[in-house]
Amino acid sequence: MEWMRSEVAGLEGAGILTYLVVTALTTLILVAFFKRQHKVWLISRIPGPISLPIVGNALSITTDSVALFKLGVWLVKRYGQMMRVWIGMRPLVIISGARQAEALLSSMKHLDKSHQYDFFRPWIGTTGLFVSKTKDWHTRRKLLTPAFHFKILENHLEVFNSQSNKLINKLQKEANGEEFDIFPYITNCTLDIICEAAMGCSVNAQDNSESDYVKAVHRIQHLIQNRMIVLWLQPDFIFWLLGYAKEQAGLLKTLHTFTRNIVKTRRILYEQKRAGITSEDDKHLGKKQRLAFLDLLLEYSEGGAVLSDEDIREEVDLFVFAGYDTTTVAINWCLYILGRHPEIQARVHKELDAIFEGSERAATMDDVRQMKYTENCIKEALRLFPSVPYIGRHLSEDITIGKYRIPAGASVMVFNYALHRDPEQFPDPEVYDPDRFLPENASKRHPYAYNAFSAGPRNCIGQKFGMIEEKVVVSSVLRKFRVESVTPRKKLQLLSEIVLKPKDGNLMKLFPRVH
Repeated sequence: MEWMRSEVAGLEGAGILTYLVVTALTTLILVAFFKRQHKVWLISRIPGPISLPIVGNALSITTDSVALFKLGVWLVKRYGQMMRVWIGMRPLVIISGARQAEALLSSMKHLDKSHQYDFFRPWIGTTGLFVSKTKDWHTRRKLLTPAFHFKILENHLEVFNSQSNKLINKLQKEANGEEFDIFPYITNCTLDIICEAAMGCSVNAQDNSESDYVKAVHRIQHLIQNRMIVLWLQPDFIFWLLGYAKEQAGLLKTLHTFTRNIVKTRRILYEQKRAGITSEDDKHLGKKQRLAFLDLLLEYSEGGAVLSDEDIREEVDLFVFAGYDTTTVAINWCLYILGRHPEIQARVHKELDAIFEGSERAATMDDVRQMKYTENCIKEALRLFPSVPYIGRHLSEDITIGKYRIPAGASVMVFNYALHRDPEQFPDPEVYDPDRFLPENASKRHPYAYNAFSAGPRNCIGQKFGMIEEKVVVSSVLRKFRVESVTPRKKLQLLSEIVLKPKDGNLMKLFPRVH
């Protein structure tokens, strides 16, 4: 009988334990369910299209970048400056008003990038400035800020000028009044500029656009773009199953091996220089001992204690990625829009003629400072065609924007293309008017109405670098040529990729200028 009582007691104990476990699990599931439902309710209060269970609005997302961009523009017109969509089970809030942008971008609490940026990590790492989480970002930003001091940027002027001169020589054969696509010329020029500024060596894209490194840069960006917008490519398993992971691994090997070899070589040269050893290899540092971005990182690394060689590799790859496509499209859009407005282009010619007086000398930093109207033309082109059409943030805690509360875990995206077309901030927003950026006019606008280089604490660290480069390249072209754009504004097909590109290139006609 004793063993029977023991058996019953054991069963009762097991039953109680099972009951407690089941109750605890049920409670946890219910808590998670109601938390989820509360978040869904908060998001659902925000205007937006009807979504389906599980897939949300994902079935409306097309792989056609032109159609996708048109859809985004239409949604903003339909639902206003704050709207929501569901990408599968993930909520995405899209904002396009200056006050909404300020609430998000000015905050020190919402600095993490949205999950779409995760697809850059295989290329540019996890701790780099672009995709790092808030804690790592603060440390890295503080460390790298001195590398973008104006005096250091001045050292890159030689690179801007030499590569711009090479571009002009390439364009000479097109200056016959016949239409051609200038986009590839600008693309290769800016890639040469950013690689030489970042790594201290040119990849010679202007002379050899078919090199493995150049092709890998183009292709990896295409793969990343596809994963960002195509929902079913985002799971790693499907990406691997379709063969893209293997292709990406090959591209990354090409890109990372190239950069690592440069880092290794420059590390040796840097250590020799510190030790007072000189050699023939010192020529890699340039005729005037010009320091590349990589050399500055080696200085900051403290022998690897602060930045490892792999940390440096990540930042150099980031500098190439972030400083290449963005400046490419900025220069192209500026030339495009000036080619549609000959009267404004004439004012740029007048300014450049006053600065250079018909000479063919290289631009100095003083010249760059005097290009006030040229700079306004670039800024206004970036207003109409922002290099980066979207900027995303992941919310680590709730945020209230206007009358809506957006829960933690959601992504919020600033739609710069629509933000820059707010008639309250920019009257007649489709009109190209560089005078909007005269100091007396710019001061009247909301400080977050213009977001070409992002805004707030996580703004673009390289915006001064980019603007100087753009001014040098644009001025180099316009000192030599008059440009005419072939495609009317109404017929432009815009690709909503990592950057905003013209689908069919930038068809132009070039005419030599006679001074």
